[in-house]
Amino acid sequence: MEDVTDASFRAVCKEYGADMVYTEFVSSDGLVHDSVKSFDKFKTTDEEAPVGIQIYGNIPEAMVQSALLAERAQELVGGHGADLIDINFGCPVRKIAGRGAGSGMMKEPDKMVAITKAVVEAVQKPVTVKTRLGWDEDSKIIVELAERLQDVGIRALTVHGRTRQQMYTGDADWTLIGRIKENPRMHIPIIGNGDIRTPEGAKEAFDRYGVDGIMIGRATFGHPWIFREIKHYLKTGERLPEMGVRERVELALRHLDRSLALKGERVGVLEMRRHLSCYFKGLDNFKETRIRLVTENDPDVLKELLKEIADRWGDTPPPPATDIYHL
Repeated sequence: MEDVTDASFRAVCKEYGADMVYTEFVSSDGLVHDSVKSFDKFKTTDEEAPVGIQIYGNIPEAMVQSALLAERAQELVGGHGADLIDINFGCPVRKIAGRGAGSGMMKEPDKMVAITKAVVEAVQKPVTVKTRLGWDEDSKIIVELAERLQDVGIRALTVHGRTRQQMYTGDADWTLIGRIKENPRMHIPIIGNGDIRTPEGAKEAFDRYGVDGIMIGRATFGHPWIFREIKHYLKTGERLPEMGVRERVELALRHLDRSLALKGERVGVLEMRRHLSCYFKGLDNFKETRIRLVTENDPDVLKELLKEIADRWGDTPPPPATDIYHL
């Protein structure tokens, strides 16, 4: 979710029912080397709370230093700061995992546990971990690893139901996530992740695998109201009607205003383009309008264009755009 889950998008997800959000992951090496871009990712707002700052890396000393900096985020960059520190041992992207960070740590479980222990002991805030089933099909170590991570003091564990080698291909396998929950030694919350993109899928995760929570990543892109849909379904057993275009426009305008306030006119508009296109994915005869959405630089013109979309398409919802999930 790099370059997607910035503060403005996280606030939108909270507005639509997310119980907790996490920053884009922050490189421990970048923080140690005083990268401005890395420190920018520390910026959080009160409307996001509770929020976790997520860090990644494979050098123990740098991970400890970055966790200590993350703990001081409010002091360093203002805003809300971190309610917890989350260690990302799950990212499968080659440039991350290939150099031993993210899910690359699954090849070195002893080092993973040692880094986690060092971070837990260094900071006062709760520490959580996100990881995968293992490196590949022959090394699915997560059930034993979950115990070890718990034993060094993490407060919750999120598990994505794929190996690193799978990346995002195939279906997520939740059976090992269920086995972690069945382990009588486990007492911390277990959060399941992977392929939750419908209310029905969320209900199955709770009912079949007994997880304490679910984490939704890629399925929020272009669809941050998924949290509201899931909560309604879990409570009533019924689906909410599809969100109409007019309501999506109102959401897009609020999102754009947040982005402009947080990042200024130029960057705020540029970083909204990916979202604006996806909010209206699936509308008939929308190609020309989409091109205008992703090329317009003037925020006032962009707002007028959004209002034109509302006037033209009204309350009719677009057909479900399932391909957004695979972006």
